[in-house]
Amino acid sequence: MSATRLLLWSRAPFSILFLLLVSGPLSAQNPAPRELPTSPRARAAAKRVQKDLTRDLAETGMRYGNPVFIRILKEEGQLELFVQEVGKETFKLFRTYDIVAMSGRLGPKEREGDLQAPEGFYYVPPRRMNPRSRFHLSFNLGYPNTYDRAHNRDGSHLMVHGNRVSIGCFAMTDRKIEEIYTLCHAALANGQKFFRVHAFPFRMTAGRMEQARTSRWHPFWENLGQGYDFFEKNKVPPDVQVTGKRYLFD
Repeated sequence: MSATRLLLWSRAPFSILFLLLVSGPLSAQNPAPRELPTSPRARAAAKRVQKDLTRDLAETGMRYGNPVFIRILKEEGQLELFVQEVGKETFKLFRTYDIVAMSGRLGPKEREGDLQAPEGFYYVPPRRMNPRSRFHLSFNLGYPNTYDRAHNRDGSHLMVHGNRVSIGCFAMTDRKIEEIYTLCHAALANGQKFFRVHAFPFRMTAGRMEQARTSRWHPFWENLGQGYDFFEKNKVPPDVQVTGKRYLFD
């Protein structure tokens, strides 16, 4: 939403302003990408949660359909969902969701069947959304990414999904995945080409990193921490590349 548009809306009568706020993205002006799948289940979920999401976003300076960014903290068992602020480039934390099921230990996924949940920098384009998932609703993280493949890691079908069960995935309650999925779907339908999902072993503070110094994964986590710190400083997710088997951030 542009600053000019926001100003015009703020001068509207309350009834008009309320209608505009709860109406969500202007789908007629921003048709959903052809490759963005949907289903009766996903549409029913959106119908259940969209009104409350739209209201709560508006109250905190964000808008339904704005770009989203997800950060996962394995040790804390949390999924943080950020939304781009109206008229700004920066992202603001909207909600923190409990991950109700996640298998494995701290450390990256290395092999198919090791029950590990991934750590690293992933992205989800429209084609990885699954509104017909047997785990209610889901999206595929795209593991293994370029970094994973450079380190000879393999695996498949690593997702964020509902149904409260996990074998290497990040599982939510069905009610919460409906909110997460609906916000991500709305952002893609409104023009975001993909959304980023950054998965970390823990909240990467200096103190927690010092505690992890003896872990075999400490050098890997230091590299992840650079991407974590980039977002903490700039409030914009970094562009991520892989060079020399390391993540680089810009």
